[in-house]
Amino acid sequence: MITVEDLQKFGADTATGLKRCAGSEPLYLKLVAKVASQNEFDKLAEAVNSGDLKSGFEYAHAMKGVLGNLSLTPLYEKMSAITELLRAGAETDYAPLLKEISDLKNELQALCG
Repeated sequence: MITVEDLQKFGADTATGLKRCAGSEPLYLKLVAKVASQNEFDKLAEAVNSGDLKSGFEYAHAMKGVLGNLSLTPLYEKMSAITELLRAGAETDYAPLLKEISDLKNELQALCG
């Protein structure tokens, strides 16, 4: 089971995340575990890989908000980067950034057990 210490090692700003959950560690950890298992990460990759940048932006923007609210900083930073590229409709190779996001999501999932 994931702990606050695990999240700190991951790079999360747990103090801020806990504040947003009224200091409730069980609630915070439950929400983090829920985010780690969401399939929106896969939907983002599918949309971008199929060239649907508008849907990709919508998934990325929504996930950015959730990740920011939970202060999952490493994922939030990568999701922010892809959100801005997608917002601009940038014709670029998204594969490296999608891989970084996927690797971080997988790392978070592993911490959640």
